Amino acid sequence: MVSYLVGVIRFKEEAMPARTTRQQARQRAIQAFMSSLDKIIPAEESVPLKGRTFLDWEKQAEQLKRAVIPTVLEERSALEDNALVESGGHCPYCGSDRVYLEKQTTPTELHSPEGPVLVERQHCRCRHCDGSFSPSKP
Repeated sequence: MVSYLVGVIRFKEEAMPARTTRQQARQRAIQAFMSSLDKIIPAEESVPLKGRTFLDWEKQAEQLKRAVIPTVLEERSALEDNALVESGGHCPYCGSDRVYLEKQTTPTELHSPEGPVLVERQHCRCRHCDGSFSPSKP
């Protein structure tokens, strides 16, 4: 919590909610890693290992990286305190504060060097100019 003193009035700003908890984020990342690891090094001794050359193993490790890193990035973005805002703020087009937060969110695909990353985006609409935008925390 952050406190501000303006004149004689003290304002308290609460942290904005994240979309997930750390434990949920860690569990999803661990599941992605374990699922990928099981393809490279199965836990069951009777299952044969795949690949014979170092190049084969590098390709398997690359697949693991491409499965795990986007999951970690998605979970990390969901943990940010501005991942979920409670109000739309001001319109970036006309500056009006007559903004409302729409109920739906949209999964947006970002392109990472390690693969596609899905992040949820909220939407706002301005009652003054009818502009539509994604809110951000100041």
